[in-house]
Amino acid sequence: MAKISVALAQFSPKQCDKNHNIKTMEEWVEKARHRKADMVIFPELSLTGYVCRDLFYNLAEPVDGPSVKAMEKVARDNSIHVIFGMPEESGTKGVIYNSCVVIGTTGFLGRYRKMHLPTATVFEEKRYFRPGYEPTVVNTPLGRIGLTICYDLFFPEIVRLLVADGAQLVVCVSVSPGVRRDYFETFTKARAMENSVFLAYVNRVGIEDGLQFWGGSHLLNPNGETLARAKYDVEDLVVGQVDYDELKRVRTFLPTLRDLRPDLLEKLSEKAKTI
Repeated sequence: MAKISVALAQFSPKQCDKNHNIKTMEEWVEKARHRKADMVIFPELSLTGYVCRDLFYNLAEPVDGPSVKAMEKVARDNSIHVIFGMPEESGTKGVIYNSCVVIGTTGFLGRYRKMHLPTATVFEEKRYFRPGYEPTVVNTPLGRIGLTICYDLFFPEIVRLLVADGAQLVVCVSVSPGVRRDYFETFTKARAMENSVFLAYVNRVGIEDGLQFWGGSHLLNPNGETLARAKYDVEDLVVGQVDYDELKRVRTFLPTLRDLRPDLLEKLSEKAKTI
């Protein structure tokens, strides 16, 4: 499929209330379907909200649990792909991940476990979540989708790995507070341009325990140009068109992937061990 329609659904999840948030996401999915979207993307931890602390251990589910099954039905009933964030329980009880799940019209397609967990100032993700270890690209009928979560964008090597693995669209689901708005608006454009890839950034809105989230979700083309942008600070749904044929055109004139230097990446690996 050369062209797809992507919906970015930024909303304010109800803190620690999965049933409410599933119902809310279903309503947003229906809105996206009416706008003829092929895929709808929700923010990081949209199933539960962000500040759940020790409640995460009770809220977390495996990817074959009831919440994913409920969203599979939503995707199937609306003939749409859905990406959303959730606390994932691993096969080992008491071990949980901050994960992003991809669901197609036939069911679960894949998931990514957040690799970079911010744990400084007001952020305490390492207290609850185990970091993931695998950059993840999911094969879907809508193309090869690379997945990232929020703080991952601070590390350009992860997006480069996804694109080297054939990602045509990189998705970043996020819960960025307002003080980090300039960071993410810079990083998303840079990641799209330096890798000549489509990038969808979906951030939540609302306030939890004094944290205010700014929204501003956006879809960028491989030149870093904006294809769709949601409002700041309020719930919103925007839809943009992705034309994968554009990847070849852009990479012809901006051949950053051709000019990659594996020897430098090897040096970075060695230097990182000494930091």
